[in-house]
Amino acid sequence: MTNSKSISLEQLFRYYKGLPHQAASISLLEEDLANIGYEAAMRRDREWFATWSQSGKQSDHKQAISLIQKFEGWHAEAYKCPAGYWTIGWGNLSHPDGRPVREGDWIRRKEGDELLKTTVNKIDEKLSQTVPYWSDMAENQHAALISFAYNLGSGFMGAEGFETISAKLQAKDWQSVPDAMLLYRNPGSSSFEAGLKRRRQAEGKLWKGGDQSPPTETAKLRPGSAFSSRLTPHVTLGEFALNQEERRFNEQYQLDTAATLAAFLERVRGRFGGKPVIITSGYRPPAINRSVGGASGSEHLYPVPGEGAVDFYVQGADIYAVQEWCDQNWPYSLGYGANKGFVHLGIRENSPRIRWDY
Repeated sequence: MTNSKSISLEQLFRYYKGLPHQAASISLLEEDLANIGYEAAMRRDREWFATWSQSGKQSDHKQAISLIQKFEGWHAEAYKCPAGYWTIGWGNLSHPDGRPVREGDWIRRKEGDELLKTTVNKIDEKLSQTVPYWSDMAENQHAALISFAYNLGSGFMGAEGFETISAKLQAKDWQSVPDAMLLYRNPGSSSFEAGLKRRRQAEGKLWKGGDQSPPTETAKLRPGSAFSSRLTPHVTLGEFALNQEERRFNEQYQLDTAATLAAFLERVRGRFGGKPVIITSGYRPPAINRSVGGASGSEHLYPVPGEGAVDFYVQGADIYAVQEWCDQNWPYSLGYGANKGFVHLGIRENSPRIRWDY
């Protein structure tokens, strides 16, 4: 969220990768430093910071808002929530101007929608400051915690009564977060508990969408499986072959490597709001690799167990933002191809982290 808070050079250059939008941002920052001084220049409401943050683009929080709307419901007229508070719109306790909701109050749908977005943005900002490893999480994981916080308060991290989920998040025990969420459903309150249980289950399900582990059904696939067979919920076997028989995997180990790559592509999809991931190059048999001018040692050959690659982009997402996020989160090889419209992810087990430009 763009605001007037200051940022330090240490924070800034911790994430500097020499990407084009970052270079443009630094040029603007240099102008600010020369013209208005350090203190005024190092503010998040300056143009350079908007450019650094991918032209000021923020998550639209569609997943979080959709889940919140599903469970809160729309109320134009003030009503008492199960906890006994006067509430309005999408479960808000106050009006856009900060006034507390009182009996007899009304709100227009447009105002209610904007109030929901504003509230969600504030929660996002709060959680980014209090929840450990927030920047490592996928978009769907953010959405799950935002819905949780919208219901139970954005100050839950480390608070009394929230020891279990706080401990799981602090330890980065992400696999246990959905079960921890389920504890916070007000047991013993009959229908109220049932509603909260459904919400916690929905949040847990959304959270799991960002799980890094390859799905168990992958083990059932074989190189000869139908192209429509799914490596992960959103990635098919055929996508790694561009749905061309001559590009089909020949060995089981190749498919297993692709499953690891596909699992990370699910994280990418979740991080960028569920937008489709489009694979432009997966497996290349030697003849095809030669015909397209690929390197003789290309990772796209999937030559040995534990080695392979995929080139892709996210439909409708800033390719440089995708590349930067992958650079920070992918532990193996990565080729900076954003200037050509793609990101290259590769695996070489004996060389865990390599970076190069195209």
